[in-house]
Amino acid sequence: MKIGKIMSLIGTMIMGFSIIYGLILGDFTGEGSILLSLLWGKITLIDIYISFFIFTAWIIYRESNLAHSLVWFILMMVLGSFTACLYLFLVFRQSEGNWQKFWYGNRLVRTEQ
Repeated sequence: MKIGKIMSLIGTMIMGFSIIYGLILGDFTGEGSILLSLLWGKITLIDIYISFFIFTAWIIYRESNLAHSLVWFILMMVLGSFTACLYLFLVFRQSEGNWQKFWYGNRLVRTEQ
């Protein structure tokens, strides 16, 4: 679990720096339109967003608060893997070495009561 926490933290930092770097030095609309004009650019975006939806489904399952789930959903669709890595890091910290708590989150707590 410690390795997962470290890897998710590294992923958060890499994605955070990459997003900032891209926003500062890149042309989001110009380069984005080029990406969307390419077949493999479209296929890659479809692939990525399917992964985002699957990961977000797990977040919605884990969280008991619909408002929190909605915030995580929006962040995932806008910031992608940065959000996934951040969420994983926070979940690793909160689960305190308990894999059931990691996977089920608040659902585990509600079923144990």
